[in-house]
This record gives sequence, C-alpha cells and structure tokens, in this order.
Amino acid sequence: MAGYVPEALISPRFLRANETTVVSRNERQLLQLIWRNPGISRSEISGHTDLTQQSVHRILDNLAERKVILLGSAKPGLGRGQPSPMLHLNGAHAYACGISVNTDVIGICITNIAGKILGEREVALRELTMDRALQLVRQQVVELQRQNDLAEENLFGIGFAIAGYHVDGTRHNAPLPLHEWSMIELGPIITDLFDRPAWVINGGKSGAVAESMFGIGRFIQNFAYLSFNYGFGGGVIIDGELLKGGNGNAGEFSGLYDEIETERRPALQYLIDRVNRNGVNVPSIHYMRRHFDARWPGVAEWVDEVTPAYIRLVNAIRATLDPQAIVFGGQIPPGLASLLIERTKIFDRPRYGVHRGGPKLIISEIATDAAAMGAAIMPFRRMFY
Repeated sequence: MAGYVPEALISPRFLRANETTVVSRNERQLLQLIWRNPGISRSEISGHTDLTQQSVHRILDNLAERKVILLGSAKPGLGRGQPSPMLHLNGAHAYACGISVNTDVIGICITNIAGKILGEREVALRELTMDRALQLVRQQVVELQRQNDLAEENLFGIGFAIAGYHVDGTRHNAPLPLHEWSMIELGPIITDLFDRPAWVINGGKSGAVAESMFGIGRFIQNFAYLSFNYGFGGGVIIDGELLKGGNGNAGEFSGLYDEIETERRPALQYLIDRVNRNGVNVPSIHYMRRHFDARWPGVAEWVDEVTPAYIRLVNAIRATLDPQAIVFGGQIPPGLASLLIERTKIFDRPRYGVHRGGPKLIISEIATDAAAMGAAIMPFRRMFY
C-alpha cells in the first residue's frame, strides 16, 4: 500500500471540530511550550509567542475544553493581579504505543500525551516469524493496557521503529536477521493489528527522537545521535527537530564506509562475534548491554580495530553538522561507550592559536529501549507538538 497515510486514519474523537487536523499551527506552538515547560502559567506563556494575550487565552481555553491540556491552580510568586493558572498536558487525553524491532528483541513502550512512561515490555525475537512476534507484541500491549486501566478509545496511534534504512513509504531495508520484515509496507500491517494509525521510522532516528524529548534534547537543540545496535546508524536533531534528509536517511552513518571498512565500523554484531570466539558466551546484544565487562577477552582488540573508523566518523560529524553534542545511544553498554570516548581524537588545526569549537561527547542516560520510547512519543510529536 504505497499510499499509506496514517494521518487519514486518526480517530475523529481526536480531531478539531469539523476538521481533519488534530491541532492548528498556533495550538501546536503552545503545546510545544507546555511540553518544554510543564507548569508554565498562562500569563508566562504569552511572553514566548507573537500571539496576542487574547489569542493565547482563547486557544488555551479551547485546548482545555477538548481536554488536551489542564488548567491547574494559580502559579505562586507572579505578583499582583488576576491569578494565572499553571498549564499541563492532560495525560488522560490520549496514550500511544511504541514498538522497536531490533535483531534479537522487540521493545514495547506505552506513554501518554504528557510524556509519562506507563509501561515497558520486551519480546524475545529469536527464531520467531514476524506474524508470531507481532501477536506476542499485541498480547503484551493488551496486558499493559489492562494493568494501567487504559481505555482502548484513548489509544491515539502506534509508533513503529525498525533497524534498517528507509526505502519508500513505510518500507525499510533491515539487517539479515530481519529479512522477513524487510522491503514490505509495515504501516498497513501494524494498523491491521491494532486498528490504529502507525507511524514507521528507522530505529536510530527513533532513538534520536527519544533523546530529543526525554534526554539531552531538553537542554541541547543540536546534536548527532549514534545508535549502536546489531548494525550502526543514528539520527540528527537540528533546532530540536529530526533531520530527515532528501531520502529519509539522514544520520545513516554507516554509509560513510566502503565494503572493506564496513566490518571495522562500530557495529555491535562484530563485537559479539569477537567475544564469543574468545570463549565468552554472549548470546545477544541485549544480553551484552546488561552484563558487559570491559575485561572480556576480545573487547580491547575490537575497540582498537574500530577506533580509526570511529574517529573519522566523529570528525565528519563535527565538520559537516557542527553539533553541540554527539550522543552515544542505541544498545551500547555505557562502559563500552566510555572506551570509545577515551580514544577520540579531534582533527583540529588551530589558527592564530584559536581552536574551533567542537561537540561534547555524551553517553545517553536513557537506560531502557530508547527506540521504543521514541516510537511511543512519535505519534504525539507528529500530530500535537
């Protein structure tokens, strides 16, 4: 279904009256401000927009009437005059489900529109058909809905992330272990499973979205996100927005390497192979993240081997994107990320004794499945804020 459009499948209960949109441009602007500043007062929010105070009050009242936001108690300490209510996104208005398909495990995350994580689950993917895996995912989602007493009608949509680069529509070209998931329209399949619109994205970009919404993106608006998984990719956030690129593949950092060098890029499949050949039983990347030990035989040799390709990538990102930070994310164990950061060498040629500024190297603090979190928030990011 090449013409799959998730926006056309949104339940009418979430749409503006007599319209096909969820929020207007001005409503989106105010919702973004509330997301970034929960508890901001109605009087304060007017100073962050070009809208008149009357327009701001009217828009906020409409959003409150639709139960998208909550007008809370007056914010203390704002001086004299009419008390100004604090503003919050209304978590009860809607929730979404994020699904992240990696080569060995499927991550599941449910979050409400206010960004509260309501539950997370995993489905081991090893030796499962796509159909069987999705049925197990559906069962886990139903269980999370039951545990959290979530009404089916409040499920806004599904965010679906998968390893592999974007081809067209909702088709992605995934790594070999996910060959059954490759080159097919995933959007309609997920919609049939959940009876909800599905937004499909690459897993590295979904991780970047999670970092933007829940991680360092709260403080830094421009960063590159390195997604270390079975393969190696990522995403780019510019001015707080995900950079898509002309073909939907901005941040596919593995494209920097030729056929020979690709096996020396920092893809975790090669580290697992190396460690297993040295007698340590590491059955999956998921297992390695939880139990990583830098002293495992083969780890130091692998880091030595990938360092040249890694350093060239960091410098290419610095030279072309000039981000404030480079975030080490995906499924990489923090201890392994530290080993790479220690090896980093910046190609800097100071002029007149002045160095060119470079990015901070930051290990993501998102401890669970960032791609599933990013997928869960993506329907709201696309349609509300």
